[in-house]
Amino acid sequence: MTRISQTLLTAVAVLGLGAHAGAQEPGSETRPPRVEGEAFTAPATAATGGSPAETAPPNTSYTPMLPNQTRAPKPAEATKVQVAVAAKGLASPWALEFLPDGRMLITEKEGKIRILAKDGTIGAPVTGVPKVDPRGQGGLLDVVLSPSFPSDRLIYFSYSEPREKGNGTTVARAKLIEDKGGGRLDELKVIFRQMPTYDGDKHFGSRLVFAPDGKLFVTVGERSDKTPRVQAQDLTSGLGKVFRIDTDGNAPKDNPFTGGEKAKPEIWSYGHRNIQSAALDGQGRLWTVEHGPRGGDELNRPRPGLNYGWPEVTYGIEYSGQKIGEGKTQAGGTVQPVYYWDPVIAPSGMALYTGSLFPAWKDGFVIGGLLNAGLVVLKLDGDKVVTEERLLLDERVRDVKVGPDGAVYAVTDGDDAKILRIAPQG
Repeated sequence: MTRISQTLLTAVAVLGLGAHAGAQEPGSETRPPRVEGEAFTAPATAATGGSPAETAPPNTSYTPMLPNQTRAPKPAEATKVQVAVAAKGLASPWALEFLPDGRMLITEKEGKIRILAKDGTIGAPVTGVPKVDPRGQGGLLDVVLSPSFPSDRLIYFSYSEPREKGNGTTVARAKLIEDKGGGRLDELKVIFRQMPTYDGDKHFGSRLVFAPDGKLFVTVGERSDKTPRVQAQDLTSGLGKVFRIDTDGNAPKDNPFTGGEKAKPEIWSYGHRNIQSAALDGQGRLWTVEHGPRGGDELNRPRPGLNYGWPEVTYGIEYSGQKIGEGKTQAGGTVQPVYYWDPVIAPSGMALYTGSLFPAWKDGFVIGGLLNAGLVVLKLDGDKVVTEERLLLDERVRDVKVGPDGAVYAVTDGDDAKILRIAPQG
């Protein structure tokens, strides 16, 4: 236990983690924990009472371990919004990224990148995009700008890559060269591949988030099926993980599993199901929301070297109604979700609200919902959710971004999709 920091001990006490020094993870040698980072922070003030945002019956009979871990109260005053269509006619868009001048970069599931003018005009497809496997939940996924985009013109994107005997989530970078509303990708380079390859069409993830130190977080799924999903607990596998890499795809030396003989050094955290929402908070820390099973979508703050439980620990159940594994909702050596939803919201896309149009949302997370057909806004105190607000848009939301004008932009899902601009009423 020589490498357990005081930070880890604090996290153990707050989260109810069991001691796991010397514990043996599947597929790896016995080793001491290698964990650094800040502990979970309790709220400074208790949440006030009030009716919850979620009123539908839960799918499970599980009891949360922590106060306000699910069904947080609504804010005292509901937010009134007006919704306008900023663009329409998109074919199954997946991600939105604002360019420095306020135009939008959009990925479409079938493998197209488009640039949208400020008036919503859709540009011609950018050429040079690699082939994707668009079956099921696959396709062209997230896109982010390089931290030095104004000078290097680099974009980073994730996609389900067709491979021999299957597919997998891959990350590439390329230089965006614009030309008359469209453009091309030059100097394309694959920098990271999730391994192993698997022949399936579900749970690819994937969101990309640059940290303040210039490192890139990559979220992936565990491929859904019962056979591969157990590899979310296996440190020799790239399924069900959050990765942290540099801009060339290498594992930074301060990652929690570097120097080991078997564990993948790119792993930041493990035991995840399918993360399609990720964003930094105001302190530059990574937060994620992952698709749970039936009941059990989770808000987490992934920290280095920690195990988030899936599929051994979850607040959800199988779609058949059966328990998952032994039906555990907590276990030593695993981290409790900060918050969970039962029934699920089917989260996709997430942004920290930093604008000025919605003062009540300041520093809250705005999350897209594919099942609840709208947005979910979470306000936190410390590292605990204190209010949850639902904004119904009657549209499945695939991605969420805060625009330079302070409005929230929601990318809807489907073959004839839109980008909605959400602003305060009046």
